[in-house]
Amino acid sequence: MSSETAVEVVSLSKSYLIYESPAHRLWQMLFRGYRNFFREHVVLRGISFRVRRGETVAIIGRNGSGKSTLLQILCGTLSASAGQYRVRGRVAALLELGAGFNPEFTGRENVYMSGQILGLTDDELRERYESIVGFADIGDYVDQPVKTYSSGMFMRLAFAVIAHVDADILVIDEALAVGDAYFVQKCMRYLNSFKAKGGTLLFVSHDSTAVTALCDRAIWLEEGSVRLDADPKKVMEAYLADMYRREQGEDGIALEAAAFNARASDSDDFADARREFVLQSNIRNDIHIQRFDDSGESFGRGGARITSVRLLNDRGAPLVWSIGGELASLIIQGTAHSPIASPIVGFLVRNKQGLSLFGDNTYLSYLDRPVVLCGGEDWYCRFDFRMPILPAGQYSISVAVSDGSQQSHVVHQWIHDALVLTSHSSQVCTGLMGIPMRSIVLASRRAE
Repeated sequence: MSSETAVEVVSLSKSYLIYESPAHRLWQMLFRGYRNFFREHVVLRGISFRVRRGETVAIIGRNGSGKSTLLQILCGTLSASAGQYRVRGRVAALLELGAGFNPEFTGRENVYMSGQILGLTDDELRERYESIVGFADIGDYVDQPVKTYSSGMFMRLAFAVIAHVDADILVIDEALAVGDAYFVQKCMRYLNSFKAKGGTLLFVSHDSTAVTALCDRAIWLEEGSVRLDADPKKVMEAYLADMYRREQGEDGIALEAAAFNARASDSDDFADARREFVLQSNIRNDIHIQRFDDSGESFGRGGARITSVRLLNDRGAPLVWSIGGELASLIIQGTAHSPIASPIVGFLVRNKQGLSLFGDNTYLSYLDRPVVLCGGEDWYCRFDFRMPILPAGQYSISVAVSDGSQQSHVVHQWIHDALVLTSHSSQVCTGLMGIPMRSIVLASRRAE
């Protein structure tokens, strides 16, 4: 294994022998393999991949695809049935909630026990104990048996320990799903810091935003095999499409291209306090809008199709160029191929890494007065908003039409990257995007 490789997996397989009863296990011993009294359940099927030092890799897949089994093998808590794997460096893992903790011990006792298992000496643990407890922030519960903890408190203490063991490789299996928002944000800040210092991270999550924001690569496992190993945005889009296809059937959607060419205008219901200066400077947020792409990836049942996606200015003219802060309308048009009782049309804006920035849909606006569509009927949807101020880079707008409710619906068509936006310059100094300010005031008490 190269010194640049942190984890290498070669043709790794894992299977279990399942006996119907203890008597069958006994019969198997008596027949010494001449006859089988078990059935074999294969969890991993000869998977291979490498993870470089400093790389963050997401492992995704449906429940039962082999994600947790793979991580347990890499951590040494399970043995493989076939194949090889090598891990270079100290590994700290947060697998099943509570793994490595004794429920009868107090939090304090579990910190020392878990820390020693992860390779810390007594002196190192004493030196880092206050920092661990401060990171967990569970107060006096640290001196209570952990069997009295909530799942969130359990996760807080377990994560605090692995954050203080100077690991080269962190392995996290969906543990952050049980934490409160404040602590999850703290964990994400730590993981970003861990990445910046050159640490290697293997991360299992169903949260597409966390995967695209945090990871350099994603590996999609399906029935124990690697289905796709690529950049996280591509993998999550393919995974989302596959999930809908499994639940709602295959799609057979054909798109028609649309052509637009115009320019933005200046019209405001209020003005950003810095607008005139920005428009005359080199930090004006110029955004180029490409035409609706009829070749982008899409999926859905096909009961309706989207035939046109446009951005218009406040006078109704199509935009190919806009300035952050201006009024705009996103127009989505299409045709219903079958009756749709409760149509929902929506959009989602993502950055180049696939991180969702903002979006909306028609569900709440028409909750008490749904627009019923008949087969063969054309439909139209408009979202009016002010263009956000985008940092320089590329962005995309995905659009979709569904039938049902926010919680339970059938996707008839979802088009990834229907419109692509390119921001050429920006006044955004921090954050993922900016919004126009009505006013900005700074004053001393003397001026009041």
